[in-house]
Amino acid sequence: MQLSCIKPVVLAIGLALSCVAAARDSSVFNINELDTQVSACSNLNAFVNAKWVAAHPIPADKTRWGAFDELAEKSLNIQHEIVQQAAKNATTVKPGSIEQKIGYFYESGMDQAAIDAAGIKPLQPELHAISQIITQPQLVDYLDASFAKGQGGLFAFGSGADFKNAKMQIGYAFQGGLGLPTPDYYTKPEFAEKRAQYLAYIGKMLQLGGEPAERAAHEARAVLAFETRLAKASLNPVALRNPANQYHFVSVAQADQGTPNFSWRKFFAAQGVEVQGFSLSQPKFFAEVGRMIGEEPIATWRAYLRFHAISGAAPYLSQPFVDARFDFYNKTLGGQPQIEPRWKRVLAAVNNEMGMALGELYVAKTFTPEAKARALAMVNNLHEALRQHIEAVGWMGPATKAKAMEKWKTLLPKIGYPDKWRDWHGLTVTPDDYFANVERASAFNYRYDLAKIGKPTDRYEWAMTPQTVNAYYDPTNNTINFPAAILQPPFFYANGDDAINYGGIGAVIGHEMTHGYDDEGSQFDAYGNNVNWWTKADRAAFEARTGKLVKQFDGYSPLPGKHINGKLTLGENIADLGGLNIAYTALQNAMKKDPKLASEKIDGYSENQRYFMSWARVWRGSVRPAREEVLLNVDPHSPAQFRAIGAPSNMPAFWQAFHCKPGQPMVRAGARQVVIW
Repeated sequence: MQLSCIKPVVLAIGLALSCVAAARDSSVFNINELDTQVSACSNLNAFVNAKWVAAHPIPADKTRWGAFDELAEKSLNIQHEIVQQAAKNATTVKPGSIEQKIGYFYESGMDQAAIDAAGIKPLQPELHAISQIITQPQLVDYLDASFAKGQGGLFAFGSGADFKNAKMQIGYAFQGGLGLPTPDYYTKPEFAEKRAQYLAYIGKMLQLGGEPAERAAHEARAVLAFETRLAKASLNPVALRNPANQYHFVSVAQADQGTPNFSWRKFFAAQGVEVQGFSLSQPKFFAEVGRMIGEEPIATWRAYLRFHAISGAAPYLSQPFVDARFDFYNKTLGGQPQIEPRWKRVLAAVNNEMGMALGELYVAKTFTPEAKARALAMVNNLHEALRQHIEAVGWMGPATKAKAMEKWKTLLPKIGYPDKWRDWHGLTVTPDDYFANVERASAFNYRYDLAKIGKPTDRYEWAMTPQTVNAYYDPTNNTINFPAAILQPPFFYANGDDAINYGGIGAVIGHEMTHGYDDEGSQFDAYGNNVNWWTKADRAAFEARTGKLVKQFDGYSPLPGKHINGKLTLGENIADLGGLNIAYTALQNAMKKDPKLASEKIDGYSENQRYFMSWARVWRGSVRPAREEVLLNVDPHSPAQFRAIGAPSNMPAFWQAFHCKPGQPMVRAGARQVVIW
């Protein structure tokens, strides 16, 4: 349940199948992995996961390792077989088919000899275009043209559902342009060392681009100062979680008034898009960009654009560029000792540029219609449990509850893969030019996205590929989405007992459903519109309860002197708590149909105990400290070990299952207990 992504809003975790376990297989949960020297009432995560974590160190080419990563590796190996076979058969399959395109794409990326021989040559046309920028109008023309090729980086632009009329797609301009993880990295004293390392990285990239060392160092300082100015006008991750900071609709004329040195009318013309208005989502940021176009020296702009062109292209260039980018972003920021093998990096590029096409081949190989039907059956069971919880909420008044039920009724589950696959005609892929393939695919995908602007929203479209080990909720169309790759152990077992499946995929399903009612999702109605459907009193009661959850997670410290940001992770923590409660109710509903389950034990543990043990096992794993530090600043998900304990510690059902006593660490009773959904 690596849960959340935003475009401008999407909230994400992972799924699979039947709620009836005809044959219960105790091997689905190995009790020898339990650390019985630790009480579940003291630390459920340590009880379930400590022995496994100690026995499974993080691989040298990873920054973390755990249940999600193991399953992702399994998916990756299947994908590897698919792309290898596609490359082998590329000259014999139907010309222009997705099999051929994927085969050629992968083949071109694996030809390291040709890529190394080319050096920086593939990027030279772009660097030449940047070198020709002499005047302010030429700068703006370059920015417009760069976006039109799908290469814009100063800010983000794309389509999305209109927050005020979610049935239609509009354009969204979103802040961007920074090379460090968050705006705080540019200003806070605690990140001074990271800034110095980033400065060195900028200089290194400029040198690889052909600048002499002294000039590169001078330009690097200018680039860092430039980005620092951008950062001071940028919102931090907590502020960006607020829908009010994700949407600011303006006419094109109004936008032009806010950025007098940058014409949005000309920008849209260059993109080939006709709009009357769009979301200029962070006005302060774009006003500053407009001022910087008029105030920053053109030489600084050239250095900034040159650096980001080189840094962005580095993964697709020769080895010195690859190594330099890895050394900073993976080794320095993430603590990763070794780079991944080339096939994984090329496969990542295939997924990034042609992921849904690869997904079509993945589903044909791994996921049956019968599996999809069984998964939907379990979703329906969780959906019914959610209804029970909404109806039972005592702190919500009738008017708000009626709106909550309306949202419940319109929730759309999407399982495994899209009903309709995307068309890839028009994308040219060759077997001998990796860099050009990436460029053409980026432009193709950008045009595909822009083509949605001004058209009705498609609730059935997917924002995540079937081979992704994750799941998500989209508040702008009230859908929950579970890719095929997550509908496997340890989330779901075909022969597992109900407790294991409900504690795994069941809680994942409940998590995604609860996102519709978290602090962010609750600001969208049944039809995806960002409107208030709460009474003032009910919203106050909700915020009082969520405030306690913020305080709970603020108190957790994954690293010495470093704490979780309870406001940043609030939405995911609400979804964990709601999802675990909802799935528990669904398990009890199943047990009522088979009373023997209530008293039956497997390997000495009751179904209710196995339920919470399964939940904790999903979160087993560890993260390198350097990577953890970055995640604490940017990730809306709490570190896994605290997700394992955070929600259960608030649930009387957990206390009762393990016979916990008042005062034990996993018992948050009385005023400390958080009860929401």
